[in-house]
Amino acid sequence: MQSQRERSKARARAGWMVMGERGRPSALDVFRVLAVFLSIFPSVSLQCKILKCNSEFWASTSSSGPEEEFCTALRAYNSCVRRTARTCRGDLAYHSAQHGIEDLMSQHNCSKEGPTSQPRARTPLPSLPQPPLPDSQEHSDGPEVCHYERSLARNTALPNYTHCGFFGDPHLRTFGDDFQTCKVEGAWPLIHNKYLSVQVTNTPVVPGSMATATSKLTIIFKNFQECVDQKMYHAETDELPAAFADGSKNGGDRNGANTLRVVEKVPGQHVEIQAKYIGATIVVRQVGRYLTFAVRMPEEVVNSVEEGDNQDLYLCLHGCPANQRIDFRSVRSRGAESQGASRTRSSFTYQSAKAKCKERLPVEDLYFQSCVFDLLSSGDINFTMAAYYAFEDVKMLHSNSKRYHIFEKDAFMSNAEPRGKDLLSLFLLNLLAVLLWIECSSVHL
Repeated sequence: MQSQRERSKARARAGWMVMGERGRPSALDVFRVLAVFLSIFPSVSLQCKILKCNSEFWASTSSSGPEEEFCTALRAYNSCVRRTARTCRGDLAYHSAQHGIEDLMSQHNCSKEGPTSQPRARTPLPSLPQPPLPDSQEHSDGPEVCHYERSLARNTALPNYTHCGFFGDPHLRTFGDDFQTCKVEGAWPLIHNKYLSVQVTNTPVVPGSMATATSKLTIIFKNFQECVDQKMYHAETDELPAAFADGSKNGGDRNGANTLRVVEKVPGQHVEIQAKYIGATIVVRQVGRYLTFAVRMPEEVVNSVEEGDNQDLYLCLHGCPANQRIDFRSVRSRGAESQGASRTRSSFTYQSAKAKCKERLPVEDLYFQSCVFDLLSSGDINFTMAAYYAFEDVKMLHSNSKRYHIFEKDAFMSNAEPRGKDLLSLFLLNLLAVLLWIECSSVHL
């Protein structure tokens, strides 16, 4: 019978099959690959909580223990999955979990009848010596290659750090400090490079409205040299975990494991992920019913594109597609013209929305304007705090204090720049056509 230590080793090797060891995968390996795949391409509805069952099961089996304890956790997992049957029926993750549980029970000779308990990470008895935990600070910080700034050549200038934020209805601040308001309903990639991928899923805030907000977030940290194993972090409405999807809080069993850590700042509301090996810090929050995202990352890492990969769709790098952008100045002008009588779905008038946003955002920059827009379009007062925390994250993560605030004229100039280039190109093409026509006419004469 397979020991718990062997099961732990199998879990440590698990990951995307293209990045792991070759050979026939075990049921645990297949299960974990499916969990990662389904989180990158989320098909699970807000009502289906199968990923929560998966995460709890991995957390409860993260440390060694008797075989019967594994079977107890497996029965609890089976019970959790069965409770999701009504809302998850027809979902690929749900049916994969069903088959995976059957395989694991068969492999470990677990009976379907027996004690169950809520999945939880086990701790050793007080009378026994405390074993080192996988996430323990006893891990060394690892070799220099696992610290981004230390790994740079001597006498090299400090790297240029950039920031991207995504919050509210939703509003996007790109790595280039462009500020946009977007529709982007459904699943959209924020970041994708050699080191990590980030994807959000946005759902309508009010039925029939263009306004959406982020209800799911998935981050994949790819394995990197001797520093970290591949890790996946997944959050969704009312589920902001303090650990990766496998229950761990650091980068695994490699020498530099502690250069990737999940740190819970406020339970259920604020999580920080520190990825020192690539010089990145990620902040994930739940404000009201929706999630916000902010990241600080070196420019070199931002631009570390996979060969042949088209980056045009990655929102943090290039912004939202033109057909997905919203001009919130039109909403503001309609609200101002109403002079107190609301013409939106919201209970807020333009003046009352301004007054509410002013309480937290005294400077009338684009964070203030986005707050007003969100209150007018949704009426959800929590969006006031989403804009406030988004700006607080800017102050913590942005490397240039002079660029904390972005004003409307800055956004206009930024959007006008590509339009100006397009007009110049059109003018030059027309000029070339005229010159060719003159040349052809002179030849015929």
